[in-house]
Amino acid sequence: MSEGRFTVAPGTRLLHIGPHKTGTTALQGAFHQAREELARHGVVYAGKGRQAKEPAAAITTAEPTTGAGAAKKALWDAFCAEVAEAGDRRVAISSEFFSQADADAARAVVRGLGGTAVHVVVTLRPLHRILPSHWQQYVKHGLCESYEEWLDGMLRRPPYDKPTPDFWHRHRHDALLARWAEAAGPDNVTVVVVDDAEPQRLFRIFEDLLGLPEGILVPEAGGAGVNRSLTHSQTELLLGLNRRLRELELPRGKVVREGVVPQMQAYQPCSGEPRITTPAWAGAAAAEVAAEMVANISALGVRVVGDLAVLTRRADGTAEPPAPAGIPTAAAVEAVLGGIRAGSALASSRQAERARSDAVEDRPVRKVTAQDLLRVVARRARRRLRRRTRSAGRAGA
Repeated sequence: MSEGRFTVAPGTRLLHIGPHKTGTTALQGAFHQAREELARHGVVYAGKGRQAKEPAAAITTAEPTTGAGAAKKALWDAFCAEVAEAGDRRVAISSEFFSQADADAARAVVRGLGGTAVHVVVTLRPLHRILPSHWQQYVKHGLCESYEEWLDGMLRRPPYDKPTPDFWHRHRHDALLARWAEAAGPDNVTVVVVDDAEPQRLFRIFEDLLGLPEGILVPEAGGAGVNRSLTHSQTELLLGLNRRLRELELPRGKVVREGVVPQMQAYQPCSGEPRITTPAWAGAAAAEVAAEMVANISALGVRVVGDLAVLTRRADGTAEPPAPAGIPTAAAVEAVLGGIRAGSALASSRQAERARSDAVEDRPVRKVTAQDLLRVVARRARRRLRRRTRSAGRAGA
């Protein structure tokens, strides 16, 4: 059913589960910067950071029989206690990592956050907009398949789980909504259709849901709350780097993850730089999947804000993706700069660690903490391993 304006009751826990690539970063940034103003209107934004990623990841991946699982459960329980402390105030919770939950985890989330007090919100964008954005995100995390290869696996090769098995768990939106409707009840689920032509509309909808005056939720200054996608050329550069690292059996490590990728993402492309283009065959296949999902969502009985038909529209144009002509010099410079900065920071960190270890080694054992002692032992073990490796190399020469 389609609904107009709607406000949840006081004491409701408004749980936004994403999924990924549906405006989550901008929305979370708006909530995070407006914490004090929200509180003045009786709304708590749960968690300390921009989003509740750690608690969400804890409950959706917990293995209670392991030590790590017990730690995750403790983290989740602490988050639930924080939410419970809000009492009769409305609570907003947001993390796209809740969309990773299976049916059991979804029930555990709803139970932990307040049962019938939980109202789940799912934001949806057209699948043809999600595909290129998600592929470049996977490349940021080390994917080595080209866009065509990845689309082939997602749309042409059953069971559509290679090379990224989590994609359809997140973005088979009818199944996602069915899991959460079963966990919270259809009356406690709202679907928000994101309209890229009206980016401010998403903020207004969440203000209505929480009974907030218009204008409290606004984008962060300077685009801080925007998870900017890479251009076609940038993604091809990073894809080539991923492949070379794999060929050379070298780890991506912090230099790529925390240096190259963020610096590339901060680069402001010129208006003429090509974006990632979905081939016509994939656009048609995505439209068929979207139509099937919309039909199934319509039958769930959940509240819908916006027009579900938007999700079935095909991408404009049918041109095949152009081959990247080469990455602009400025973009390449930023990528290299990011690597240099991360490498320098990593070297400084290691130098500081060595200094701490040297200081520890000069103290009597009785005055050394167990943690510092472990660092010294690990450092000595690495030294012995390097010496043995060098000795073996000389013996085999």
